[in-house]
Amino acid sequence: MSFSYKPLWKLLIDCDMSKKDLMKATNISKSTMDKMGRGEQVSMDIIDRLCNYFNCKVDDVIQHYQNREDA
Repeated sequence: MSFSYKPLWKLLIDCDMSKKDLMKATNISKSTMDKMGRGEQVSMDIIDRLCNYFNCKVDDVIQHYQNREDA
């Protein structure tokens, strides 16, 4: 996976907000939150909800990094 949710976790800390609070505020399910915790893919709808809730850009929620494979 070449995406990380670290910016979201930092945003939660900065807003003094728990994952449970975020789930309630954005109507994100526990299974989706668990996926993000494991760095797995979630739908763009979820990313859209997060960006709308925090009034932020996508890169304030997720981070893309280049996969580098040694060949």
